[in-house]
Amino acid sequence: MSSHSTVPKSVIIVGGSLAGLMHALTLLSLPSPPKVRILERSPTALLHDQGAGVVAGNETQEFFAKYVRPGRDIAVTSPMRHYLNRKGDVMPETVNHRTQRMTSWDMLYHLLRWRVEGLESGHAEGLEADDRPKAQYDNGCTVTGLEEDAEGVRLTWMQQGHGEQSATADMIIAADGASSTIRRLLAPAVGRKYVGYVAWRGTCRETELSDVAREVFIERFTFYHTEGIQILGYVIPGRDGTLEPGKRLFNWVWYCNYADGSPEHEDLMMGNDGKRHAITLPVGGMKDSVWKRQQEYAAEVLPPQFAQAVQKTEQPFVQAITDVISSKNSFMDGKVLLVGDSLAGFRPHTAASTGQAAFDALTMGQWMSGEISREEYNQKVLEFAQRVQRHGVELGERSQFGRHPFNG
Repeated sequence: MSSHSTVPKSVIIVGGSLAGLMHALTLLSLPSPPKVRILERSPTALLHDQGAGVVAGNETQEFFAKYVRPGRDIAVTSPMRHYLNRKGDVMPETVNHRTQRMTSWDMLYHLLRWRVEGLESGHAEGLEADDRPKAQYDNGCTVTGLEEDAEGVRLTWMQQGHGEQSATADMIIAADGASSTIRRLLAPAVGRKYVGYVAWRGTCRETELSDVAREVFIERFTFYHTEGIQILGYVIPGRDGTLEPGKRLFNWVWYCNYADGSPEHEDLMMGNDGKRHAITLPVGGMKDSVWKRQQEYAAEVLPPQFAQAVQKTEQPFVQAITDVISSKNSFMDGKVLLVGDSLAGFRPHTAASTGQAAFDALTMGQWMSGEISREEYNQKVLEFAQRVQRHGVELGERSQFGRHPFNG
């Protein structure tokens, strides 16, 4: 492919979550779109609802307006952010009338699947289809190798129920997350590093909250911070993406420190399946004893409104916080690209992981339509990754350990 836009004829995208779907839709929206195939590792036809809220930043909103065009509102508007003290009172000096838009992973995923390959769901019910071509979406695919050949890049994978498969494409896009297999094959020295704390996450129905809790949570971005602990929460769409008050969910994220390899850390990440989970302890995977202990801890250390939200949560999950970034986004002369979390895994304090996926896809659209060169695409994507990843480290170190990591 030349420095300026040469749209590939065939693209394989490794990873069928938000970043992969965004890049697929960008390519399918071109005047002469390539043939797009998505390989997703999960064996089930749908990725499970991550039960997670997403702050819909400018990049995400721009991508959905330009490419998804859902024809409906996809986010809850929160016109204010504020902090609580330990007693649960709003700290007046922290009130900031800054409007933000809160949505859910589930909402974004289902709307993207609908546009990219026609998947029907309650989220897309009644929305208008268009005549853009669709991608092929294959589940149960674990990549095992890739190599450059005369036709492009040859990718090899194992597919559940089908054995070893291979195909050649003009371009491979690695959207397979912060533990990217493609990145490991191309840059094995780049790996995820646990940074000493985790995010507990969960949701409860807004109607389960008391009037006192609703007063500080509903259409507010609410925080509480003390030594080694930060918790935040906001309202997100409910089932099938409903924005109707009373049917929405309250989403919370609670950062807690666990020293690497400590007994508490090991106990936390040992799932009820008897396996030690390295990064994510999924919904339904937590031992009852661990969750009961955390709910008791919430009552001891959190403002009562946050403690109540934790008590009302039935399906918590845990994500270990890690740092990872590749110094390169482009391999094999631009035929293999790392995008989104595969390029740089942000700490969630940035609220920018989905934004990075959207930014990278929007920038690819500029490149493929000839607005910018390949070199400019690489430069923009890398600059965004480096800037936001560094900012996330600063935020996390200050939040959890009271230190600024880049002071001398």
